[in-house]
Amino acid sequence: MPDDPEVAALFALVAERLKQAHARVHALNVSAEAKTALTRQLLIVTETAKRDLPGAARRLSRFVQDLDEGPPPVR
Repeated sequence: MPDDPEVAALFALVAERLKQAHARVHALNVSAEAKTALTRQLLIVTETAKRDLPGAARRLSRFVQDLDEGPPPVR
């Protein structure tokens, strides 16, 4: 966990939102291939968080927004 309280708070928020996003993907009624593709996108967010936490938070927000708007955003 980072020493800076703001960074630590963002880290905790991204971690919780990633957990929620993974649960949402797992619960989707889509093909295994679609779930795999979505899970890969979330793993990319996880990797991004190691180098660019604000960037990962933005990417995760877009991913969740896409899920909220309709069909899974398979890319």
